[in-house]
Amino acid sequence: MSPRAEELNRPMPIPTDGAPLTALVTGASSGIGRATALELAGRGAQLVLMSRGRESLEEAAAEMRAAGAKEVVVCPGDVTDEDQVRAAVAAATGRFGRLDVVVHSAQVMAYGTVEQVPREIFETVVDTSLHGTANLARVVLPVFREQHAGHLAVVNSLLGNITAPFMGSYVAAKWGQLGLVRTLQLETRDEPGISISIVQPGGVNTPIYSQAASWVGSTGRPPPPVYSPFRVARSVLSTLDRPRRVVQSGLFNPIITAGFRLVPGIYDVLVGPLLKQLAISNDDVPPTTGNVLESKPAGNATEGRWRSI
Repeated sequence: MSPRAEELNRPMPIPTDGAPLTALVTGASSGIGRATALELAGRGAQLVLMSRGRESLEEAAAEMRAAGAKEVVVCPGDVTDEDQVRAAVAAATGRFGRLDVVVHSAQVMAYGTVEQVPREIFETVVDTSLHGTANLARVVLPVFREQHAGHLAVVNSLLGNITAPFMGSYVAAKWGQLGLVRTLQLETRDEPGISISIVQPGGVNTPIYSQAASWVGSTGRPPPPVYSPFRVARSVLSTLDRPRRVVQSGLFNPIITAGFRLVPGIYDVLVGPLLKQLAISNDDVPPTTGNVLESKPAGNATEGRWRSI
């Protein structure tokens, strides 16, 4: 059996005794994380929601209950703090007795050249993605091993495959995260009941762009085509039903990645002007730290202000 066939035939983490699915979602107060939690709620899941701000989490929890979640536990915390991650996992296993699924979508973003973005902002963007993923793995995988089952879905990005000017911290975060999660996939091959998937969206209609730190004089916006966060959420949930190593959630992701790898000279000429035209807003804002260093509840929502498909 080929390695890919072996992976596709791994047992699903969904309980077989009729019990509802238990899922922990990070970044659950906004964007893709909130959309994914809502989709899980529609399946009648038991949810543990984690993000930095309690206010937005409580609002999200009310939505999950209305959407059909069997039970929702709110656990404010930052994925860069392993103790807070451990508390969220303990809340899930203590309340529900097991943890079937973890969706890691917590992320912050900054715009600006590597020279412009202050060290604290740059490191926090990278830490949220890279060390946040490592913290989750250190806490979650032992639980999965004890259960002999569990699924970890990590929301990465098209920018885990390519580079773009003015987004160096985010590119470093997502390249590092992709390498780490691929390593985790190799390190868990000894436990057939554990599956780990990576989902790579392109442009998504979420508030992350307008909440980002910025030193380019404007806020960001998702590059077209702009997808609904619920579309990405369904891509995440598809990995529960059929675990895969890497899933693209963007029609042009493979084409853009091929251009980056196969014709780097042309890519380098085009990417800067296209990013300024298609991925930077025309507003006028002074340098801002956005929500990188602390939660900004007023800006949290499932969807952003852009038209999406």
